[in-house]
Amino acid sequence: MKRKAIYIFLLGLIYTHTEAQTDSTNIKSYVNQIMLRVNVDTNLESFTFSEVNGEDVIKETVVSINNKTKTSLSVDYRSISATLSFAPRFLPGNNDNALKGNSSYTDFRLRFFPKRFIQTLYYKNVKGFYVENMQDLIPGWQEERDGYIQFPDLRVQTFGGSTSYVLKKDFSLKSIYTQGEWQKSSKGSFVPFLDYDFTIFRDILEGRKSKEHQYNIGANIGYFYNWIIADKVSVAPYLTVGVGGKFTSFRDTLEDGSKGPKLKEQYVTVRGSGGLHIGYNSDRFLFGGKLNFNATAYDQRNNYIVENNNIYGLIYIGYRFAPPKAVKNTYDKIQKQVPIL
Repeated sequence: MKRKAIYIFLLGLIYTHTEAQTDSTNIKSYVNQIMLRVNVDTNLESFTFSEVNGEDVIKETVVSINNKTKTSLSVDYRSISATLSFAPRFLPGNNDNALKGNSSYTDFRLRFFPKRFIQTLYYKNVKGFYVENMQDLIPGWQEERDGYIQFPDLRVQTFGGSTSYVLKKDFSLKSIYTQGEWQKSSKGSFVPFLDYDFTIFRDILEGRKSKEHQYNIGANIGYFYNWIIADKVSVAPYLTVGVGGKFTSFRDTLEDGSKGPKLKEQYVTVRGSGGLHIGYNSDRFLFGGKLNFNATAYDQRNNYIVENNNIYGLIYIGYRFAPPKAVKNTYDKIQKQVPIL
């Protein structure tokens, strides 16, 4: 019975994959072409710790990594989109190591597109943080003279994903996310989605190691609209809101070298995001830009609010072409072994 159920499930995935490759009257698909895309954006790690007294914010501390710009390289073919992001040292704002310390950033993402679902999986590794708003914390602070408080051993690793479902059949969220499709006429849709991740925080302060595990899950709803203002130009605004849960487990190293007790906490989180995408699309070339914001907040022990907020811009350029026979044949062979592809 188990083998039969698995067989039926795989057949369903094959059917879904085949159906997703055909053009509809409102959506043009580029699924059988390879698309290479380069992004440059400022979406990097930053955390705000707000100490509050009632409704008044007493102090805010902003902790960031010493990278201001990252580059992403993406490859899309058929039902897979793969993206590798990193922060090159040669870009302006990524090499102030003497003042802010050394930071590293790597992000790898995979997206799958079965029918109206979009499944995202990712791994992110970030190390090296500093206090960005020193001028707000120390009166008379000067950058060259005083420098920044640094956390060179603070490392954040995240394994996560999201599952989205487009409610309207003739709306292409893929045209906004990866430009793997083109929507021919203006259309909008509500998109519910779940996001989830497992994050490990590691740090060494004064020779003492600490580790914290975080489990996050959130339920969200968003509205996306793809406004076709010209034959090859679209403007796509979106807005999402959601609530979720955060479950943490923290353990410190004591002065005698032994491990301290494990401390567990649970929080309710609120989150929101939004943005605007403007893009040009042809059968071969595509380019555009995005302006986005993300915000997540939770109340920690009733007198601290921890936020992960950022506003960032992105520009991209891409090119599509027919796959070489070797690539097509290799993909076909792999697909026979892994039908979900």
